[in-house]
Amino acid sequence: MDRIDRSILERLQKNGRLSTAEIADSVNLSPSPCARRIKRLEQDKIIIGYQAKISRHSVNLGMTVFVHVNLNSHQETDLEFFEKIITGLPQVINGHVVSGQYDYLLEVVCSDLIAYESFMRQLRIIPMVKDINSNFTIRTFKEQTALPISG
Repeated sequence: MDRIDRSILERLQKNGRLSTAEIADSVNLSPSPCARRIKRLEQDKIIIGYQAKISRHSVNLGMTVFVHVNLNSHQETDLEFFEKIITGLPQVINGHVVSGQYDYLLEVVCSDLIAYESFMRQLRIIPMVKDINSNFTIRTFKEQTALPISG
C-alpha cells in the first residue's frame, strides 16, 4: 500500500459515498486508475465493506453497556460455542477476547434497563458463563470508526 492508497482509504472512511471521480480528484489521479485501486483494495480485503453510521438514540438504542465475561471452561469447543451464541445476539455490536481479569469484553446496545435485563437473562443461561460484570456508559465523548492509517 502506498501513499495514494492510504489517501483513498482515509477519504472513504470519512465518507463512503464519495464517487470515484471525487476521490480521484482529491488524490490527483484520473478516475480509471483510482477505480482500479479501489477495486484492488476491495479484492485484497483491505476494504471489507461499506455501511451507514446510524445514531443510536434515533433508533432507540441509547444505552451502551460494556460487559466483561469470565468462562468456567476454556476448552476450544466451549469457547467456540460461547462465541457462536454471542455472535447471534444482535445487542452485541462488538465482541473481544481480552487479557487480564476477564475472558471477553462485549459492547452491548439496548433501549433501556428492561431490555438490558432481558439480554442478561440470555447471557446467564449460557452453560460456561461464570462471571459477568457490567459497566454502563454515562456519556460518550469520542466515537470513531475510522482507523488511523495515515503514516
